[in-house]
Amino acid sequence: MKKLLLLALLVATGSASAQSNLDKVLQQKTLTVCTTGDYKPYTFLKEDGSYEGIDIAMAESLANSLGAKVKWVKTTWKTLTPDFVAGKCDIAMGGISVTLERQKQVFFAERLDTDGKIPLVRCTDVKKYRTVAQINKPAVRLIEPAGGTNEAFVRTHLPKAKLTLSHDNMGIFQQLVDRKADVMITDASEALYQQKRYPKLCAVNPNKPMQYGEKAYMLPRDDMSWKLYVDQWLHLSKASGEYQKIIGQWLAVKK
Repeated sequence: MKKLLLLALLVATGSASAQSNLDKVLQQKTLTVCTTGDYKPYTFLKEDGSYEGIDIAMAESLANSLGAKVKWVKTTWKTLTPDFVAGKCDIAMGGISVTLERQKQVFFAERLDTDGKIPLVRCTDVKKYRTVAQINKPAVRLIEPAGGTNEAFVRTHLPKAKLTLSHDNMGIFQQLVDRKADVMITDASEALYQQKRYPKLCAVNPNKPMQYGEKAYMLPRDDMSWKLYVDQWLHLSKASGEYQKIIGQWLAVKK
């Protein structure tokens, strides 16, 4: 029923008169994907120039379903939405959080999963940084990637803490270990993944996030033909177990 309503909307708005990204990908045999390459386990740019991660594998799967090859478009969290709105890619993938601000300018595919913001801290400090009240103090040193939803959360909910913005997202975790910062607020999925790589770091209350969140793939606004295709591909990927298998390669506990 939901898809029938979307199809009706497509006809009613006359969007079918413009070329869909679906047609463009099919004709050019190329799927352009915007991704930051700095957010494990979803997207990571390796030293050899290749990408890996959950959403990298999913991008390859989507391209295969279209008989296309992936063309990666490197972006940052700060420039993700502007780059996408400028038409630099057909889809954006890599642990992207759904927000109302982004929704004003883009479409999102069907929800991938729920997530939420939690503290990532040294294991010895777990009891010190459990709540917003404990963290929102001038003496607490926060470190976050520049741009994106982590910075937005901190600026809104933790304005009293001392904030450092990093342009080396993957280096943040070692800075926590080295006591150069005290807390990183991030999605529970990233915190759980990174605590495996850094035994001295612990995710705080991953089942009780400070803020509810959802992850989804970013799509061009008003392109209903493309959205319907991506949604159906994703539905079949989950129904067949392909999505769960890819997640299982990166996360020990499937969500």
